[in-house]
Formats: sequence, C-alpha cells, structure tokens
Amino acid sequence: MLLRGISWLVLFQLLGTGLNVLLLPMLPGPILGMLLLFAFLVWRGEVPAPIGEAGGALLRYLPLLLVPPAVGLMAYAEAIAADFWALTATLVLSLVLSLLFAGWLMQKLIDRQQRREGDA
Repeated sequence: MLLRGISWLVLFQLLGTGLNVLLLPMLPGPILGMLLLFAFLVWRGEVPAPIGEAGGALLRYLPLLLVPPAVGLMAYAEAIAADFWALTATLVLSLVLSLLFAGWLMQKLIDRQQRREGDA
C-alpha cells in the first residue's frame, strides 16, 4: 500500500515536471504536480488510502527538513548578528516593495476585468 501511494505521488510530480518543461516554464514542476494532485483529490472527493498512508509516512520525516536551516542559523549566528540591521532593512524593504507591486498589479487586473465586463 505504501509503495502504491508513493508511486502516485511520484507520478503527479513527474506530470508536473512534464507540464513545466512543455508548457509552463515559469512554475516549478513539483508545484504543478502538487496542483494536479490537489485537483485530482478534489475531483475524486476523498483521499485514497494508499495516498493517505504515503502522505502520513512522509509527514513523520518533515521535521528533518527543518534541521539544516536551524543548523545554519546556529553556525552563522555571529555573522548574522554582525549584519543584523542590514538584513532586517533588506527584508523589510523587500516586503514593502513586494506588497506595493502586488497591490499595483491587483489594481491593474481589476481595472482590466472591469473594462472587459463593460465591453461585454
């Protein structure tokens, strides 16, 4: 059962990678595969037992993915502390610029949608 579920998960990742290479190079293949898996699960209405078992087994190891960043923070704590204000300013500036750009883009998309509805 576990192998069947992991095979399904790998299949959706491969489908996503195929879509990435053929049609949508701006989106990562695993993200497309995850969206395909989500669409499949919504269409099906339930999580099949093999996929649920494989997901549960993989979730047990999720904390291991957080260990390398934590070790990096501990190993480079002195360097991070030395440049703390520069890092903080960079993060805040990038956040503000991202929010401004997202708001501007949303306004443009809303205006375009209203023009399309007005023409129809």
